[in-house]
Amino acid sequence: MTNKGLLNLPIFLAAALPLSLAQRVTIDPLPGLQPPPQRRPAIRVDSNLVLVPVAVADRRNHPVTGLGKENFRVFDEGAEQTITSFAMDDEPVAVGLIFDQSGSVGRAMEPEATATRLFLHISNPEDEFFLVIFASHPELTLPLTREPEKIQDHIFTIKSGGATALYDAVILGLQELKKSKLSRKALLAVSDGGENDSRYSQAELRNRVEENDVLIYAVCVRTHDTDFPLLRWMAELSGGRAFLSGAIDIQDAVARIGLELRNRYVLGFAAGGIPRDGKYHRLRVQLVPPHGMPPLKASWRRGYRAPGGPVQ
Repeated sequence: MTNKGLLNLPIFLAAALPLSLAQRVTIDPLPGLQPPPQRRPAIRVDSNLVLVPVAVADRRNHPVTGLGKENFRVFDEGAEQTITSFAMDDEPVAVGLIFDQSGSVGRAMEPEATATRLFLHISNPEDEFFLVIFASHPELTLPLTREPEKIQDHIFTIKSGGATALYDAVILGLQELKKSKLSRKALLAVSDGGENDSRYSQAELRNRVEENDVLIYAVCVRTHDTDFPLLRWMAELSGGRAFLSGAIDIQDAVARIGLELRNRYVLGFAAGGIPRDGKYHRLRVQLVPPHGMPPLKASWRRGYRAPGGPVQ
């Protein structure tokens, strides 16, 4: 699979709109694995704002850019909030690669390695990466680095074998991301989604995901133990997404992850009235598309945990 094989999808929607609207709202095509502008992910709570990143796509999953603050509504525990800040920031990202080498993967190791390599190809020079490999136990194989070629060289030497401790691997990745000084953080899990040997439970994983400012994306390879719903649950809980290979080409899936990770609107609303009780707050984002646009879909982190003490 080469970079030339990536689909150059047309910007079909903008052409169908009136000229004045088409100039403001665009559907971004999937580029030939070129690094797109970077955006800030994940929910953040500071002394003034709760910042909620939102990705918007059309029915073909093409990212939609050019929307304004008036095209969004945000609800915290059902109560609509006034959007006081709106941006699409440009920052580097720290990404932890969670690579499945368990025995259930077997012949899927090659597509796993291909997906990882393609993702590394769309990185930017200031991005940071680390590699966690897991079977019966997770292992931090390569710590944070700005040299993605080190990871690329390593993944093609990995052999499969052992049980599957997916939860443990993701939690290790969340812990490792805390070492990065970058504010934008994400995990990319490349796995069949099987889980049978973690010491952490699914409930403990859920708590860790809710407490961390990290987006999770996943590429699910097909094996006899494939559990795509598990990967999708984990990704959507964080505000990310999961893709099933076969239902979508791996090259296409990785390009979409790269685009979505770096093309997110950031909605901010006042944090002053949030109780500092450590409780989980459910969020909902509603789109108000410009007149004449076909239906769009949004993805966002489903909630956040309020600080237990002073809001920070």
